[in-house]
Amino acid sequence: MNASPMRRGALLAAGLLPLILIAGCAKNGRRADTQYVARDVSTLYNAAKVRLDRGQFDQAAILFDEVERQHPYSPWARRAQLMSAFSYYASRDYTKSIQSAQRFLSIHPGNRDAPYAYYLIALCYYEQISDVTRDQKITQQANDALSELVRRYPDSRYAADARLKLDLVADHLAGKEMEIGRFYQRRREWIAATLRFRKVIDTYQRTSHTPEALERLVECYLALGIPEEAKRAAAVLGTNYPGSEWYQRAFKLMKDYAPNA
Repeated sequence: MNASPMRRGALLAAGLLPLILIAGCAKNGRRADTQYVARDVSTLYNAAKVRLDRGQFDQAAILFDEVERQHPYSPWARRAQLMSAFSYYASRDYTKSIQSAQRFLSIHPGNRDAPYAYYLIALCYYEQISDVTRDQKITQQANDALSELVRRYPDSRYAADARLKLDLVADHLAGKEMEIGRFYQRRREWIAATLRFRKVIDTYQRTSHTPEALERLVECYLALGIPEEAKRAAAVLGTNYPGSEWYQRAFKLMKDYAPNA
């Protein structure tokens, strides 16, 4: 999936967070060292922020981690945890980003920035969704993470975007069910195919795959010799998608193979 618009959205969202800024934070000619050196918390956090602003996300993440490691009881440590998660996300190290965000949530579950941590986790899964020919474990994880965000924080600034992404995720999962159903249909395994098409209708009925799923059910039921079920599927298709190509195909099938159903 094209991640560029989503990544820009995450960058914008990160900008909405109340970052701690230090006066005189960037001194010319001074470079942040990512190796362990004991430093005061403001200097260390500032070094991470400079790297983040420069787009050096890997180095920024390491330095934000150092803030927490060297100063675990400082108020800066909480902010650094979340900024570490964002830096790993920006560098496309999704595993570490998820781990950092989950750590933040485990320590600060009621923090005002918790919705953003959930949002980062969901984005990390969402941006790894592959095409429907591959295993859809990541897609399901994206669905679960987005649903959790909407459930916990329905009025947050991130919930609206999560709802849009949930629609796209559902369409993707439905597409996978359709692919498997068509595979069984080509092998004339009608019952197995029927179960897949039924799942699309029952679970993903709001997706773009529903009209085809209904037409495929008509085909399968006719092949199984149960024209009454085929008639029911065709009727639902005609009621909801009367002008679609799939209804025209189902109508012709019923006329040719079950005119008295």
